[in-house]
Amino acid sequence: MPLSEHEQRMLEQMERALYAEDPKFATALEGSGLRTYTRRRVYQAMAGFLVGIALLMTGMVAKQIWVSVMGFLVMLGCAVLVVTGWRKAPKPGEQPAAGAPHARHQGRQRRSVMDRIEQRWQRRRDEQQGGGQ
Repeated sequence: MPLSEHEQRMLEQMERALYAEDPKFATALEGSGLRTYTRRRVYQAMAGFLVGIALLMTGMVAKQIWVSVMGFLVMLGCAVLVVTGWRKAPKPGEQPAAGAPHARHQGRQRRSVMDRIEQRWQRRRDEQQGGGQ
């Protein structure tokens, strides 16, 4: 059962008021999406890979085998993170897997606070109706 027009207007007013009062907090509530999180993680792993290369070279120059081995292990771990991160990231325009924390709503890239509240409300109603039968 969708929200009535009055309830939708009230939620829109609440959303506008939240953005007017504290835009930083409202943006934080909106979230940046799974793809952005995954991309950030991949970039961090790439930076770690470069640190691993630096450790490997430093160990070779200083003739310290253990430093080179640590550099190689850092490179290996970061390479695994990069590969798994790229595989998990949804492609642009693609729907993430069901149950993903930041699932898109009706093809929009960013969902408003109202859309998320409405989706939670609908999920609760469905669970109550399914559990009561």
